[in-house]
Amino acid sequence: MAVTNLQQIELPITGMTCAGCVRTVERALKKTEGIGEASVNLATERASVQFDPSEVDVNQMIQRVQDAGYGVAIGSIELPITGMTCASCVRNVERAIQKQPGILSVNVNLATEKATVSYVPGAVRRGDLVKAVEAASYGVLDLSNAEVPEDAERAARQAEIDRQRRMVVIGALFTVPLFLLSMARDLYMASFAGSDMSAHILNGAMAGPNPALNWLLWSGWPFVFGLLATPVQVIVGRQYIVGAYKAARNGSANMDTLIAMGSLAAYLYSIVVLVGITLGFSASVGGHVYFETAAVILTLITLGKLLEARAKGRTSEAIKKLMGLAPKTATLLRNGQEIEVPVDDLMIGDTLLVRPGERIPVDGMVIEGRSSVDESMLTGESLPVNKETGSEVIGATVNKQGRLIVEAQKVGAQTALAQIVRLVEQAQGSKAPIQRIADTVSGVFVPVVLGLAALTFLGWLLIGQVGFVPAMVHMVAVLVIACPCALGLATPTAIMVGTGRGAEMGILFKNSEALENAKGIQVVALDKTGTITRGEPAVTDVIPLNGFEVAELLMLTAVAERGSEHPLGQAVVKAAQERGITLTQPQSFEAESGRGIRAVVDGKTVLVGSPRFIREQSHELETTIGQVETLQAQARTVVLTVVDGTLAGLIGIADTVKAGSREAIAALRSLGLEVVMVTGDNERTAQAIAREVGIERVLAEVLPEQKVEAVKQLQSEGKRTAMVGDGINDAPALAQADVGIAIGTGTDIAMEASDVTLVSGDLRGVARAVTLSRATMRTIYQNLFWAFVYNIILIPVAMAGALVPMLAAAAMAFSSIFVVSNSLRLRGYKVENEPEKSKSQLSVKPVTA
Repeated sequence: MAVTNLQQIELPITGMTCAGCVRTVERALKKTEGIGEASVNLATERASVQFDPSEVDVNQMIQRVQDAGYGVAIGSIELPITGMTCASCVRNVERAIQKQPGILSVNVNLATEKATVSYVPGAVRRGDLVKAVEAASYGVLDLSNAEVPEDAERAARQAEIDRQRRMVVIGALFTVPLFLLSMARDLYMASFAGSDMSAHILNGAMAGPNPALNWLLWSGWPFVFGLLATPVQVIVGRQYIVGAYKAARNGSANMDTLIAMGSLAAYLYSIVVLVGITLGFSASVGGHVYFETAAVILTLITLGKLLEARAKGRTSEAIKKLMGLAPKTATLLRNGQEIEVPVDDLMIGDTLLVRPGERIPVDGMVIEGRSSVDESMLTGESLPVNKETGSEVIGATVNKQGRLIVEAQKVGAQTALAQIVRLVEQAQGSKAPIQRIADTVSGVFVPVVLGLAALTFLGWLLIGQVGFVPAMVHMVAVLVIACPCALGLATPTAIMVGTGRGAEMGILFKNSEALENAKGIQVVALDKTGTITRGEPAVTDVIPLNGFEVAELLMLTAVAERGSEHPLGQAVVKAAQERGITLTQPQSFEAESGRGIRAVVDGKTVLVGSPRFIREQSHELETTIGQVETLQAQARTVVLTVVDGTLAGLIGIADTVKAGSREAIAALRSLGLEVVMVTGDNERTAQAIAREVGIERVLAEVLPEQKVEAVKQLQSEGKRTAMVGDGINDAPALAQADVGIAIGTGTDIAMEASDVTLVSGDLRGVARAVTLSRATMRTIYQNLFWAFVYNIILIPVAMAGALVPMLAAAAMAFSSIFVVSNSLRLRGYKVENEPEKSKSQLSVKPVTA
């Protein structure tokens, strides 16, 4: 196949181990339509590909490599964008970046004013992206010299707010007297426009029915109005004119286009009138000026932008507070000395002193001391957690009472707080599926409005025959009333506030799609161990058989289980150690996931596992089935031990129900959700736990690899399913579910494994997450409804001539402010069964949403 217009790109390939891998990748790429040549180097692990961009793109190449069983390293960068004002700007920036080589995806968020770019490393540099954005007439903050990037971004946002405030002050300084004088003059003249006196006025006589107001009839006022309006048009209006010019240069149109055209139409027409008055042809162009219309439009719209910018800053308040929780310094213990050092200088293994009342600098483990720690600012749980030697502590939490010596285990970007901040920022920067509606409409909104404005002008001029000036006024009203900003802000502002509110409650949404999907779930599948129960089972019964003693049974079983990480095995080991039994190491060990283990202990072959596993190993259990069933009826998990082919005994293990599990399940059911327990336990044991917590449906004896099938089974019933698990062992099932919810514990949160993470490990957080999702989506629906209905109703009203431009400008400014303010109501949203916040937690005032 002949391929023309070839481009070349280097793809970093992962997962290759030999020359066979090289051939596989090359073959997969060469079979792709549009690729002329592909050469893979095993040493550099890169594929050099020549391709025709009109037939194939980089994403398709990556998919072919992945389909062949390999991976492609993908980079990601976040650019803080300046100069964006509406959804059209978002598309312009996305388009400019997308044109660069090696770009996989671009997501520009108007609310956060950030562009998240996925790219092929080596194919494009940050400088290339910056140049592309600047070529599109926008800016990118340079954070290279900033010590704290978020401080630089905050300063830039504040600078924009300050600039808009100056514009409003300047605008108001000239617009207020202009508006008052102009309206007073118009009203005074209208009061006797139909009398004989009006003829004298038109002939230049300076007289009226009220001598005290005759100064308003001075013929030089239109020139004064022009002098007052010009600074507003030049200084305040410049940002809109420049924005409109840049958009036109890039072949597009945005909100600035509408504002610039509307204000310039009124201003330039008034200039023509002044020229007509000066040169003596005012009769042909009219004698009334509309300087106040142009000035009021610009001032009101800029006031709206100022209020909108301030409100948008508050949408990210939760994440800013989270970032502010981290202490700046720590007390390092070195050679017996206490040294105060910056937290950024800490390394893993450092020994730190944390005094009462201080924040713990980084994630670590207590190696000396005892205290209670307030973790409410991260987990949402108000009660302090007791800590002692061996306890994990989370950075940024508050040591309440005792003196603690902590060994640093996670520092910098690896701490729980840093991960939470990163996850919340990631969620806030992502686009929810529902936003596609607004994006689609925004793509054609401004051109459609321009067309409607032109239609309005021509309709009133040719069909209505009202004359040029009234037709122009109606056209200006149409241009100014249209508000694409509200459409662009409707979804992202609500997502920002909702995810930030979730972070305050210890609920982390991986992206906005997860937040949206949580609203629609119909069934919640709960893993039992570690989710409903504590996940810390304890041995309750030891029943030796066939001549074995209790100590001997425990010793053989515990030694065999020493190689296992299963909670049941660890419970047996702990029980043996508590009884003072000496444990050696097994001579060999082999585990079968979720079934049992096979080990050699002191030369004896030991099998330990569930009754099902023991049967599969061809051992009969008829004589012990009664004892097994009795234990299972008491919600015990039964483990059997076989030594050299002889059944040595039964061990009963129980896992206690977590505090709050019953309330959590009741809360889920009150939300109209079906609750299903998925467990590897036998049916009898599972039903006993289910009855205790109020669950009616149980899927029992489900092996780890079968949990995916269990989720599929629920989905096949036509139900949108959420799976709740520990985020690690249940990762495949979490991925299969419509919404995967991971229960976090301490610093090991496993956030990447799920759509939603509950930092505190409290199952009641599932109901809170669903409730918060519903509230957020309700806010988005309200915002979109307002944005659409506002434009659908008021644009025709303006076209009908029932709206003056100044009122249109006020309505347009209010539209964006309403959307942002409505989203901000989520900051104070309080869900049922949410724990009370402690004093150190983020404070929010309750607001009904």
